[in-house]
Amino acid sequence: MKFESLRIAGLRNLEGVSLTPASGINVFVGPNGAGKTSVLEAAYLLSHGRSFRVGSRDVLLQRGASALSVFAEVRGNDDRVRRLGLGREGSRWQARVDGDAAASLGSLVQECAVVCFEPGSHDLIAGASDERRRFLDWGLFHVEHAFVNQWRRYQRALKQRNSLLRAGGPIEAAWIEPWEAELATTGEGISAFRRGYIDRLLPHIRGFMGNVLPELGEFTIRYKPGWDDAADLLSTLADRRHRDLARGHTTVGPHRADFSVTFEHAPLREHLSRGQEKLCALACLLGQASLHADIRGEWPVICLDDLASELDRTHQEWVVAQLLGRDAQVFVTGTEIPAALSAQPVTVFHVEQGAVTALL
Repeated sequence: MKFESLRIAGLRNLEGVSLTPASGINVFVGPNGAGKTSVLEAAYLLSHGRSFRVGSRDVLLQRGASALSVFAEVRGNDDRVRRLGLGREGSRWQARVDGDAAASLGSLVQECAVVCFEPGSHDLIAGASDERRRFLDWGLFHVEHAFVNQWRRYQRALKQRNSLLRAGGPIEAAWIEPWEAELATTGEGISAFRRGYIDRLLPHIRGFMGNVLPELGEFTIRYKPGWDDAADLLSTLADRRHRDLARGHTTVGPHRADFSVTFEHAPLREHLSRGQEKLCALACLLGQASLHADIRGEWPVICLDDLASELDRTHQEWVVAQLLGRDAQVFVTGTEIPAALSAQPVTVFHVEQGAVTALL
């Protein structure tokens, strides 16, 4: 997948930005605070429905603006061009695909694939579990269409069970048992999808991990489904019902799932330095992009925010070498062109005070 055009208005300090990226490596240069990261953020929004930066979607709105919008034309490997958009007017968000309102945000996400390595990417390794669940589920949204239906059914049942739990007081079995049955069926399905995805993902990650952290030995991922899977989810939900009632929410299930990364010579995440966490996250993201390409026949767009600050020269050159050999569109930001790209064919855009200009 590649962006053929990208238009941004009202997003942070970007106003009236219109650009035509090249199909290869695009570098966005400019001073700090100019809006370089926000360009990547716009592309990421169309692919994830959220920013990679910390904070709610409300903070994306330009100060004093009443609306924001991101529109793009993307071309897939079938040569078909899709028109995608995400906008906010007041407090209402709306996604559009080919000019029509999308049935859900997920409908937009499925049409646009962007993977981003940025200063907060180490949270995939060291951060909260919801970051790792999103990592797995985003990948599954793009390669397992049956997963989407399971995920939506699970979310609906979870909302209904939590609503009953929050009401307080005794709950009739006839009210809650149908929702628990739906949670169990869809939850175990989600867990099976995630395990299968990890099995397919692992060889791709290992292919990159052996280059960035060879000193740590063999890499693996341990999945935790969100309940003790020595028992089935249905009986676990029934056993936890009184405890969940006291807490007012469902405490077991795939919405509480997690995974941990382990190395032969660093079995605990705490054994990793911050730099190793970043390199581990980079290998995981590139591995996910590689699996996506293997299944879909096309690479997602790769965004590398502040590349020169996040990686040393050796690892910058390694990343560039990996991407030059693939048919991938790449967006890179920096205060100047990273040294690893100085001798490579790149398209350069200058960003200053929210304006983006292509440099000849």
